[in-house]
Amino acid sequence: MATKSDRLRVQQVIVDLANSMPHGDQPELIQDVTDLKGLMTTWIVTESAAPTKADVESLHKFRARLRAVFIAPDRQAKISIVNELLSGADIHPRLVEHDGLPLHVHYFQPYTSLADHLVADCAMVLCLMFEAGEADRLKECVAPDCGTVFIDRSKNRSRLYCDSQACGNRLHAAAYRARAATAN
Repeated sequence: MATKSDRLRVQQVIVDLANSMPHGDQPELIQDVTDLKGLMTTWIVTESAAPTKADVESLHKFRARLRAVFIAPDRQAKISIVNELLSGADIHPRLVEHDGLPLHVHYFQPYTSLADHLVADCAMVLCLMFEAGEADRLKECVAPDCGTVFIDRSKNRSRLYCDSQACGNRLHAAAYRARAATAN
């Protein structure tokens, strides 16, 4: 089983991938192979073939399904999507230690395509989250013009905004101005 820190790293990959597609005011973040190369470094992706244009296209489709897990209307719909992701993943688990990371599980064959690597890792980590009862931590920001998804790591799972400083404060300030305007 992947260590907690490795799962947290892959959870961030899931969020980053789901949020890489245009939403709200955000433009496309994965336009080409160069973008993927940069993300591989950020995400500490190892034992993967160099990214290709085919990876860009595959990940564009995959990230839409990842995003669907966050915004699905209920737990059963989310489980159905995760099962779909698992069925499309070529999973070959093995224990590894590398690059200063603790012992963890790679769910993909060594030097497989970047897309296959990420599909296997992300599908399995989502599966483990659901098994651990953490499906309700997958959320979409409630700010109407945002659309960013996030993993709610708050103790009571009550976080509403992707960023309380940006979206939360903006909505609270707008509500305050609206109340002040009606009071006058």
